[in-house]
Amino acid sequence: MAKKEKAAGGSDIPEWLVTFADLMSILVCFFVLIISFSIQDDEKLQVVAGSIKEAFGVIKIQARAGIIERDGNPQRDFVKSLTLDEQNTQTEFAEVKHNDRSKQGPEANTHDIEKSDVEIPRQFALATTTLRQAWQELPEITFVADNLLIEETEEGLHIQIVDQEGRTMFPEGSKYPYETTRQAIAIMTPILKSLPNQIRVTGHTAAGASYQTAAYGPWELSSDRANVVRRLMEEFGMPSERIFSVVGKGDADPLFPNDPYLSANRRISILVMQESPPVPIELKP
Repeated sequence: MAKKEKAAGGSDIPEWLVTFADLMSILVCFFVLIISFSIQDDEKLQVVAGSIKEAFGVIKIQARAGIIERDGNPQRDFVKSLTLDEQNTQTEFAEVKHNDRSKQGPEANTHDIEKSDVEIPRQFALATTTLRQAWQELPEITFVADNLLIEETEEGLHIQIVDQEGRTMFPEGSKYPYETTRQAIAIMTPILKSLPNQIRVTGHTAAGASYQTAAYGPWELSSDRANVVRRLMEEFGMPSERIFSVVGKGDADPLFPNDPYLSANRRISILVMQESPPVPIELKP
């Protein structure tokens, strides 16, 4: 029997073998993908995901958030002025930089706003620290440290020499202080002298005290004690013109109103009066 002639352009490879080879190629690709996913690289995955997003037109927009300061430091010289009230803006000073304003340039709010209390300098902070340190470094009066109270108030720097239970600063019924009290005043006077403010000295007594004569009571004793302290301050260098007033209040103004008989109500109050400076503090020559 004669053999069949090959068709023009035919091949000797059977058709089933071609199909089998294609199947093997697909299986090899499948196993390669399985292996590649088993050792996944997160960075490469992100690159691939980004490429796919860009291919489909998905673009990620990034915007920085946070504080951006003009001078490079995240701080302000002033407390930012925040208010719910509408404020008029003006553009006369558009070229001036306002550190305490939230906007700059043409939208800058150039109207002044009264500064808050936190921006008012503490004028007596250095004197307070110096006094406490000086009293602590003097061994003779260390044991009466609790009798010496210092506080900054709206009226000024308030210094009080108070009696404690079993530890008094003046002998009973006497207008002259103990030696430890004199030493405390001697240390305090030069520090207060360095301040330009006026000084007010006030004497107080506690209720229920007994006196030798009816003609000499709490008003006389409190006045005399305040006057003696004034004389001691002048003796230690305080100019007399710096004394604003010397007052005795008796037992009319107790330190503890709920217990007017408490020994701590007997005290001498020295107030360095708060005064507005003749030139604004923020004004620089």
